[in-house]
Amino acid sequence: MQPTQGSFDGLGIAPKLREILDRLRFTVPTPIQARSIPVAIEGKDLIGIAQTGTGKTLAFGIPLIQRLAQVKGRGLVLLPTRELALQVDETFQKIGKAIGLRTAVLIGGASMNNQIKDLERSPHVVIATPGRLIDHLEQRTLQLNDVRILVLDEADRMLDMGFAPQIKRILAQVPRERQTMLFSATMPEDIVRIAAQHMQLPLRVEVARAGTVAERIVHELFVVQKQDKLRLLEKVLTEFNGSVLVFSRTKHGAKKITRSVKDMRHTAAEIHSNRSLAQRRDALEGFKSGKYRVLIATDIAARGIDVTGIELVVNFDVPENAEDYVHRIGRTGRAGRAGHAISFATPDQGPEVRQIERLVRIQLPIKQLPELPPHRAGAPMERGDRGGSPFPGRGAPRAQSRGGRGGGRRGGGRPFQGGSFRRRR
Repeated sequence: MQPTQGSFDGLGIAPKLREILDRLRFTVPTPIQARSIPVAIEGKDLIGIAQTGTGKTLAFGIPLIQRLAQVKGRGLVLLPTRELALQVDETFQKIGKAIGLRTAVLIGGASMNNQIKDLERSPHVVIATPGRLIDHLEQRTLQLNDVRILVLDEADRMLDMGFAPQIKRILAQVPRERQTMLFSATMPEDIVRIAAQHMQLPLRVEVARAGTVAERIVHELFVVQKQDKLRLLEKVLTEFNGSVLVFSRTKHGAKKITRSVKDMRHTAAEIHSNRSLAQRRDALEGFKSGKYRVLIATDIAARGIDVTGIELVVNFDVPENAEDYVHRIGRTGRAGRAGHAISFATPDQGPEVRQIERLVRIQLPIKQLPELPPHRAGAPMERGDRGGSPFPGRGAPRAQSRGGRGGGRRGGGRPFQGGSFRRRR
């Protein structure tokens, strides 16, 4: 039977699972789902490359659940962050609860004793971050000799976060006779090596080239002095009405931004590695429910937030790695919806911006700075970057005329006229 275009029919999904999908109103598969599910259900090794927000969890979750009913053993899903692990488990619970699927989530910051109890219930699927999984292996509370299906989700991010040694240890302990599914947004050389060494003739399913971003995301770039970023963020938050996700490079920065956003009278929460698991859960659940309008995060959350309807992503700090731009803005414009991404770059960050543009093959339109709100009493003042040519190769900033827009001599004007960085109309 050939797949019916635009539906889950013909993908080889068992009738009971189809009923569950219908009940949950999953009626139209995404491209990565339509191409991955039939291959994975056959038990073949698979490499899935797709941008964030394209439904990769169901792409491996449906075949994994179905095949566990056919083969003895369990499934193991590895993910880079606690948030992703919890969200994958949430999806598995939705799909598998009606058929008695048991899962165990092994993540840092949660009780080892509770996790051991979950493992004693013989879960069908273990969902884990690499570090905590290694803890259980070392304490001998878990063995991997019965793993028949292994999923490495967000594999490139796991490698970026330094989990390569743990992944190698885990791969050495799972049986060689297994099905392996690897999903990622990009395909760096490290992943190619993992595939060559640990997968058997994997079929590569690529629905978008590396660096592809959702088509319905509007990109904007503001060139702004460091000390004016908070004022610009305040202005931006008044121009958008929906939920906003703000990315900071550092934990300290996220904390400071959160405090400032609260001073702006917006509900806000922060999420980064210094927060406890309970605090991170509250922040994420509160953001989902609308309790918090603004969520400030470090890159630990770039792929760990699956919230529909995020209106705006703000890169308060330009990411160090161009790939992180793709993952950050992938939090908006999900599942075909429209989205908006605004980045704040300081005048010396031209090289970082050009790396992003080369990866996504889009020239980020430089927007004129609006009139900025006045400095708040007691707000932190930072020394701006001085000297040097701002954004070399993209022209120099026009001199400010008195009385122009921009909230002061440093803040406004049309930055960067001329050259390849000329503001596009």
